[in-house]
Amino acid sequence: MGPDSEAQQRASVGSQRDARAIRHESVVEQDAQLLTELGHSQELVRQFGFWSMFALAFSVLGTWSTLAQNLAGGIGNGGPVTVLWGLALVAFCNLCVAVSLAELTSAMPTALGQAYWAYRLWTTPTGRFISYMTAWINTFGWWALTASQSAFMTDFILALKVNYDPEWSPAGWNWVRFLLYLAITIFLTVINVVATRRDKILPWINGFIGTTYIGLFFVFAFALLISVGVKSDLSFQPGGFVFGTWINSSGWPSGVTWFTGLIQSAYGMVGFDACIHMIEELPDANRTGPRVIWLSVLVGAITGWLFMAVCLACIQDYDSIVDADYPFIQLCLDSIGLAGTTVLLSLFVISGVGQNISLNTTGSRLTWGFARDGGIPFHRYFAKVSPFWRVPARALWGQCFIIGLIGILYLFANTVLEAILSVSTIALTVSYAMPIVALLIVGRDKIPTNIPFHLGGFGEPNPAPADMNWAIAVFGVMLVIAIGFWFIQGHKSYLRTNDAMFRIVTGQGHESPDSALGGTKSGVVAGKGNRAD
Repeated sequence: MGPDSEAQQRASVGSQRDARAIRHESVVEQDAQLLTELGHSQELVRQFGFWSMFALAFSVLGTWSTLAQNLAGGIGNGGPVTVLWGLALVAFCNLCVAVSLAELTSAMPTALGQAYWAYRLWTTPTGRFISYMTAWINTFGWWALTASQSAFMTDFILALKVNYDPEWSPAGWNWVRFLLYLAITIFLTVINVVATRRDKILPWINGFIGTTYIGLFFVFAFALLISVGVKSDLSFQPGGFVFGTWINSSGWPSGVTWFTGLIQSAYGMVGFDACIHMIEELPDANRTGPRVIWLSVLVGAITGWLFMAVCLACIQDYDSIVDADYPFIQLCLDSIGLAGTTVLLSLFVISGVGQNISLNTTGSRLTWGFARDGGIPFHRYFAKVSPFWRVPARALWGQCFIIGLIGILYLFANTVLEAILSVSTIALTVSYAMPIVALLIVGRDKIPTNIPFHLGGFGEPNPAPADMNWAIAVFGVMLVIAIGFWFIQGHKSYLRTNDAMFRIVTGQGHESPDSALGGTKSGVVAGKGNRAD
């Protein structure tokens, strides 16, 4: 190739890059315009792409590893029937909810997500209160979800030590667990603050986490299958056991046991609103975001179901699994051995901490979005985006403080992990139902038809019911706190701050029949006739 040809090739590559950059800038400008029409200004950098956002959403959902972490929740409450077919049921219901939320994301891509949609669909004083409660429930859910992952990683790290030294007493000291939990929480916050200083660092981290998480799925699955297959003293469970055995060791009636066992599957399938709260950092948000939402649920359900089938097939002693403090670790010890289990669980912990980075990121964006609309105490302080770090650093550190407080429960109760994950499951499930219920009340004609992702005739939402258990008491306390804040401050400040009202009025002024929201003549979604009640 001659010098002229090389120069032409470089020029061609350069022009292609320029064209891509121009297209990207055009898309980002359109996203900013749509956000303005929704009453918000573009404050965060749209640095994610489809893969990095899908990697974040998939690893946040974390179905296969979350089911493994919480194997105790299903294995003794219905056994294989609950673990596999309960998961299939929950996955189907959540996929229905996910596509409904994806449609609303396509119409109104904002970080506050479900709460914002409830308010814009239901533009009455009642709607504003429902929106406020949705925001609190959703935010509580993400704080609890992030805390539960930190708690799981704390227990798994300590379990690695106990595997080699069963008599190591500090593993049972609650203050040791709390300090380790707190160290993980602070580490996650620091990473999230520092990683946004330069573009593409946080997306790269999430892409790496997602890639390794997918790889670890295959590593664990094949390690279990090969270990059982090649060892003469081990054998696979028959298909009848894996796919059709009902085991109730809970002491409760079968009906109660079935629903209690579903907590494992429900916990493994919550968090698919991650992309919703990160949507203001995604180019072409109303087109790409919906694909990320439903695809992460679908892939998560498939990988989770396959991994649980592998785990059930590789069980050697069911009673020892049920009686173990950490059934998944016991399963690995029985099948792979101590050395192999230590290596794999070390990778599992590293991957789990990586997932927790993404959980922390998502929760902080929701916290920031809630503060931006005047919903939480000291909202003006927490709504600021750091000009240096280019991230809502105050919201991140505020979230860190709340999650640290949740960890104090370690000092008082050994069952804190089950309580936290139950609360996160309940809260997030309720938050998914809220905007869908609002849509049922006001009618689907309030959703514009010319958005990129529209369900058409398949759009009648069918939300999954919340799986309530004894953790409802803790959840009730959260609701009391939220309602208390409403009467103390929220009824005066939520969506009524000067900034929020200016954005709403500005958004109304930008909207027209040809607006990006679809120009619905009813004006409920488009904001015509909307007021700060």
